[in-house]
Amino acid sequence: MTTQQSTHATAEHVPGDSTGTEFAEFGLPESELAREALRYTRGIASPMLFHHSIRTYLYGRCAGEARGVVPGRDYDDELLFLGCMLHDLGLTEEGNGEQRFEVDGADLAAEFLTGQGVSPERVDVVWDAIALHTSEGIVSRKRPEIALVSAGARLDVAGSAGDLPPGYADRVHAALPRLHTAAALRDAIVAQALVSPGKAPLFSLPGDLVRERTGAARPTWEQITQAPGWNDFAGYGG
Repeated sequence: MTTQQSTHATAEHVPGDSTGTEFAEFGLPESELAREALRYTRGIASPMLFHHSIRTYLYGRCAGEARGVVPGRDYDDELLFLGCMLHDLGLTEEGNGEQRFEVDGADLAAEFLTGQGVSPERVDVVWDAIALHTSEGIVSRKRPEIALVSAGARLDVAGSAGDLPPGYADRVHAALPRLHTAAALRDAIVAQALVSPGKAPLFSLPGDLVRERTGAARPTWEQITQAPGWNDFAGYGG
């Protein structure tokens, strides 16, 4: 499967009940808004992205349980689901703009949610959850609906079965096959950045993936800070 094939999909590429009832065993939120978000993502995402988005919610919920964070008491479960379900829209054809994929995705999610009549305050939470989900060390200090999107995505990309309840990963992966998630995500991010270099700024996840995948030289901190001519490194003894 090519990178383009792995990231661009229409609804027929993700078979199943558009309301998500085939995942009933996992207890996904059942509000009409949650169902609409699932239908929307299914309609524009590849199978890999669709599966990853649902697993991000399931694993984010597990991360919350491990931290003693309880839905309904400590966070809004619908908001968490929305953030997870929509968090990689920037890697779809519809969401691919000129910004980092996280920001493009956050903007498209906000547009979708606003069209569904969601309040600006709730839209802002989802926007932050998506835009910050790769900002490790920062996002964890945000409210649970934001922090757990990142935690779930990280578990799905770089976690292991041992990070989850016994047998849970096997159940989830049987229903939502991985489809080479980590490799396909990397290639999708890099493919966008090679077309629009501004999507991979220095010292960002997309920028690091471009350097890793292509071997292209990237300016160092010293080179960047010397460029304007302040000469801060001249005579510096550190």
